[in-house]
Amino acid sequence: MKHSELPGTETRDDSRGHWPKRRSAILDWLLTGTRDIRFIDDIFVMLCERLRGAGVRLGRATLHLRTLHPQWLGVRFVWKPGMEKPQFDTFGHGIEKTRAYLQSPIHGLYEGMDRIYCRFADPASATGPWYPLYDELEAEGLADYAAWPLEYTAGKRQAVTFSSDRPGGFRQEEICIIDDLLPLFALVTEIRMKNRLARTLLETYVGPHASEQILAGATTRGSGATVGAAIMICDMRDFTTISDHWPRDDVIGRLNAYFDALSGPIESHGGEILKFMGDALLAIFPLSDPEACAKLLMAIAEAREKLAEVDEACRAKGHPPLHYGIGAHVGDVMYGNIGSSHRLDFTVIGPAVNLTARLERLTKELGHAVLLSGAFVEMAGCRDRVEWLGSHPLRGLGEPVDVYAYD
Repeated sequence: MKHSELPGTETRDDSRGHWPKRRSAILDWLLTGTRDIRFIDDIFVMLCERLRGAGVRLGRATLHLRTLHPQWLGVRFVWKPGMEKPQFDTFGHGIEKTRAYLQSPIHGLYEGMDRIYCRFADPASATGPWYPLYDELEAEGLADYAAWPLEYTAGKRQAVTFSSDRPGGFRQEEICIIDDLLPLFALVTEIRMKNRLARTLLETYVGPHASEQILAGATTRGSGATVGAAIMICDMRDFTTISDHWPRDDVIGRLNAYFDALSGPIESHGGEILKFMGDALLAIFPLSDPEACAKLLMAIAEAREKLAEVDEACRAKGHPPLHYGIGAHVGDVMYGNIGSSHRLDFTVIGPAVNLTARLERLTKELGHAVLLSGAFVEMAGCRDRVEWLGSHPLRGLGEPVDVYAYD
């Protein structure tokens, strides 16, 4: 079947019947009734319900969105009648190389196809190949499949699909009403998509709390606040030697495995990673949580177990062992925007951060992987679980600091 012969592309007379009025009602809703609806999935469900209420016999609909996310290449929402929330599926990077994806109609849309249609009872109606998905949908009791690209700005495409549960599939008028609604639906969803992408990118690069502050308007140099926090700095040993002599992919692989081992426990216990500094990590646990210090210690304990697994894997490959140092302290930090007039960094600074960095460096001299300040031990109430190593002068600081090993 040629594209011009798709259902709904023939010359039509919309001057009679209820379709023009119902189509206009949905268009008006998309234009003015979605202003206060924040999430794409809610708008998608409401659109499907309105289409079905207008007489369009929907049995299934999907919305496919490609994202900018460190873990996920894209997401898919699947709606069926009666669902208050759509099914939500994520797809990791690499799926675009799989056979399942390459043999899917969504791949065809992303590669430039205009509209895809097939009535399952009539294979000759297919506008492209017979995709394996058609057999699955027919087995579910659906009669056809129609898919459109959602055209976003700058040539970016997303995708939406609809299937009918009426024997014989969609009627011409039903395809027409969907076709008329999609440009405005694309505009409405792109706005939400860009809002979500902005939040995702900020969370990825500066962390969830800092991203909230930035999105709330903390974008001027010097904006921020003084907060109490338990502070943790971890640094990998011998990284300069490794990066100078190892192949690039091996260096990146070791670094990523090391940061994965640290990041999971920190975030799961309520900490926030503020910065990756080469092979070092800076994280805080705000003292607004009375268990902040205890949670930092739990994060360190879990991270060390995971780092031991990374070390074992390194040794199994014949690579040098993994060594690191961790310093932990507690105190007030200035939390906010610092930098030039055109390039800012959302981070923490202050004497407490400096002391934490000095403790981390002291691990090399004292031969212990984790060192805690006396102030941290006192607040954490963990004196029975640590070893006092004496009072040590730290560069740039006045009085010597009580130092404890947490092994």
